[in-house]
Amino acid sequence: MLHPAPTTKIDPTLARGTVLAVHDADDRHPDRVVMGFPNTDYQIEFVIQGEPAPVKALVGEMVLARLYAEARRIDTPHAGGRRFDPCIGRPTRVMGSVVGADPVSNVLVINAGQPIALKVTAPGQQAQELAKADFIVCDVKPGAWFVLERAY
Repeated sequence: MLHPAPTTKIDPTLARGTVLAVHDADDRHPDRVVMGFPNTDYQIEFVIQGEPAPVKALVGEMVLARLYAEARRIDTPHAGGRRFDPCIGRPTRVMGSVVGADPVSNVLVINAGQPIALKVTAPGQQAQELAKADFIVCDVKPGAWFVLERAY
């Protein structure tokens, strides 16, 4: 069942979602969180930055968090939707509207249904220049991460 999205205003760089599960680190993977987002069937997996214990305590709860990924080459098509691909598992592709940019750290923030900060890594591309685009699409490197801000 889809749950309606909250309507209270928050910082546009914060993602609001439910912690669905936390997976412990093993010999191949670090600690990971599975996030669900209002009005979607997403079950997106992110690496947990920091201690996993506070995140484990919030399974089933709505939280505010910051989402990050390293972008491969970023394209600027003239049409498309806001989304993460795939909708279950670790994100491999994101597309969405530009929300802002930090030219010093070369980071672009987009609304892909939920805000995600993308570190621009492709040669010749700069966040400052891409911030002028209305819409972007890119593949992301493995290891997109999650930083818990607080319980909602």
